[in-house]
Amino acid sequence: MKQKKIIEWIKQDEMRMQALQAAQTLNLNDWCLAAGFVRNLVWDRLHGLAQNTPLNDIDVIYFNPANLSPEADREYEQRLNDLIPLPWSVKNQARMHLKYGREPYTSSSDAISYWVEVETAIGVKLDANSQLELVAPLGIESLFGYTISANPKHGQPDVLLARAREKGWIRRWPGLSVKI
Repeated sequence: MKQKKIIEWIKQDEMRMQALQAAQTLNLNDWCLAAGFVRNLVWDRLHGLAQNTPLNDIDVIYFNPANLSPEADREYEQRLNDLIPLPWSVKNQARMHLKYGREPYTSSSDAISYWVEVETAIGVKLDANSQLELVAPLGIESLFGYTISANPKHGQPDVLLARAREKGWIRRWPGLSVKI
């Protein structure tokens, strides 16, 4: 039921659907639009906000161990900007383990399962039939629980506190509470 609700909210959001369609044209391996792209929309709807919270960036993630070049990400960002000017941020998750000194990830879903907040570890993509599909390796329950929860797999709850403060999540969505 909650998964269907998220999918319906995304379908109703013209910008998000356009962003998904643009990203789909790149034909990336194991891709999705993740983090605030989904999380913010859910929190906006739960808080009854009339206007969507502007996105600082649109996280396009994919998994390609054959090309770990950051230049490839920049090329994809340029291609997306040529289609629709949005604040794109493209990252190949096959190299992101290096940033944190972890073992290599096995997929995009595996990579986002290590993100700082449980509620941020969510994405959405268009499948081969252009149907919306959620990617939520840590589930979606906490996203509806009005919490900002530390992900034990990330292992640095202080990072969550700093992010919540810097991003102003409690000011924007006052019903939320931080859960370490």
